[in-house]
Amino acid sequence: MQTRDQLVLALDVDDLVPALRLARQLQPWFRTAKVGLELFSASGPDAVSAVADLGYDVFLDLKLHDIPTTVRKAARVIGALGASYLTLHARSGPIMLRAGVEGLTEGAEAAGLPRPVALAVTILTSDGDAPPHILGHRVAAAVESGCGGMVVAAADVHEAKQLAPRLLAVVPGIRMASSDAHDQARPATPRQAVSVGADLLVIGRTVTDARDPAAAAAALTQSLEDGE
Repeated sequence: MQTRDQLVLALDVDDLVPALRLARQLQPWFRTAKVGLELFSASGPDAVSAVADLGYDVFLDLKLHDIPTTVRKAARVIGALGASYLTLHARSGPIMLRAGVEGLTEGAEAAGLPRPVALAVTILTSDGDAPPHILGHRVAAAVESGCGGMVVAAADVHEAKQLAPRLLAVVPGIRMASSDAHDQARPATPRQAVSVGADLLVIGRTVTDARDPAAAAAALTQSLEDGE
């Protein structure tokens, strides 16, 4: 896997115009772009199609968490939008997760699109006080429900991979050693995350808030390729 294929650009802004400007500027370093609650709330499904039209795989980070019927219906709609990934909150348990997986698959198939990957969000990287047993329960729910991946902090990747070696490990909270951790209770450098088995790294403020985002993206990529 090339470095670019491992990096997810977090477009955490509230306006589609600057989001697309960032996406175009940083496309040489990122294959996938994340549309989260902020941008989706501002622009809705148009954000997914506009980012996909640039050639990105779209990571739709909505962390769906509701009764199974509602999640299934919402995921079916999202599956038809063309997103490559959708997050579902694992705290809801395997029944809701399975409903999301099935709805997402149904929506994509009905639209003639490739099957998207449902990602179970285990423990938020801002949560530094979660009891130790929660991770195992939520990874087990992800496996039981048929999710294709899990969102985990770098500190949890080793344990999560032991429990679910076939699931994609997506790690947010990535910061360069010199960067501010902001609201992340369990951040990690790109190299630390990759060294413990991360498959995808979600990169946000450490690049997008930089004075020169392109230079920051290039430096981050170089740090991975140099093994630093």
